[in-house]
Amino acid sequence: MVNPMKTNYAFLEKNDYGISFVQENIEMIIYSLICLAAPFTIGHPQFLVGVVVNAALVLSALNLRGWKLLPVIILPSIGVLSRGIIFGPFSIYLVYMVPFIWAGNAILVYAIKQFNLQKKLSSAASIGIGAALKTLFLFGSAFALVQLGVLPVVFLTAMGLMQLYTALAGGMLALGIQSAKKLF
Repeated sequence: MVNPMKTNYAFLEKNDYGISFVQENIEMIIYSLICLAAPFTIGHPQFLVGVVVNAALVLSALNLRGWKLLPVIILPSIGVLSRGIIFGPFSIYLVYMVPFIWAGNAILVYAIKQFNLQKKLSSAASIGIGAALKTLFLFGSAFALVQLGVLPVVFLTAMGLMQLYTALAGGMLALGIQSAKKLF
């Protein structure tokens, strides 16, 4: 009997090219550290932090498998929240967005795995789809929370087009890094 869980989520075990167990673990640590440290070391502007984090998310999608994706998905928002400067006086409201940010990061990573590694769409198209889905999800979540009076309106800008721009730019940066990695 075929296990539907194993079949439905087999794309999570794929990566762009064969890397060793050790290399995969080293990359998981590097991408995780980048995601956690970027808000502390870069801080501002939000665009630059977002590009760096999204590049790490895309590289993770291309190179890491299974549970090793989780730290990279979760740590960026913890880093931003811990630093507490990106939203200035509105940083406390970020707490309400954290679960949605985790889901948005997962959407980006899973879309790239599904469309690029499973369905063999081009990397750029997969990043575009993932970036659009992430943006729609985050903006929709922020919009709902603003309408409910939970978040201030300023979050609509940060969770709207800024998410799309940073995911696309980070994705293109990641593709450049991935191409360079394949040469060595």
